[in-house]
Amino acid sequence: MVVQPKLITVDEFEHYIAQSENRDRLFELINGEIVEKVPTEPHGIVTGTTYRILDEFLDDHPIGRVTVETRYRPTDDQYNNRIPDVSFVAGNKPLQWEGAVNYLPDLCVEIQSPDDSPKEMLEKALFYLEHGARMVWLIYPKQRIVEFMTAKERLLLTEDDTISGGDVLPGFEISVKEFFRRL
Repeated sequence: MVVQPKLITVDEFEHYIAQSENRDRLFELINGEIVEKVPTEPHGIVTGTTYRILDEFLDDHPIGRVTVETRYRPTDDQYNNRIPDVSFVAGNKPLQWEGAVNYLPDLCVEIQSPDDSPKEMLEKALFYLEHGARMVWLIYPKQRIVEFMTAKERLLLTEDDTISGGDVLPGFEISVKEFFRRL
């Protein structure tokens, strides 16, 4: 007989992360399983650089907001509470002051950590796109590449390439090497 692990619901997850011993830790709920995020220094550098690049663009093009490590939960999904490393939400939707935001952002950015396999990165991207994100950037710091994805397009970009914001970030364009310039 195979024993199936118990899936954790969003409500159980919220209770778990609210416990005092977990308040200073970073957790995601992925398909009913609690997963702790443990970023490295290069991960933090690329996350900060990506945030800065997008924030500076939004200073001149106020079309939405960019955040770091915000929790999102797709509507009617009781088993996922995801935290893209960087995210962009178009427009002026109301801020979610407590708990997870009940939709996915327009752009999700994931920066590979040493324990993230390319397969896991792709699974994250597909989850985001299937649940409402319009664009995903998967950033691989060691390889210095960015995988650009939408529902209709998938591109692997090197430092010699330029990344565009398409219809999600109209007018945004930057050299891929800018994401890695502090490494």
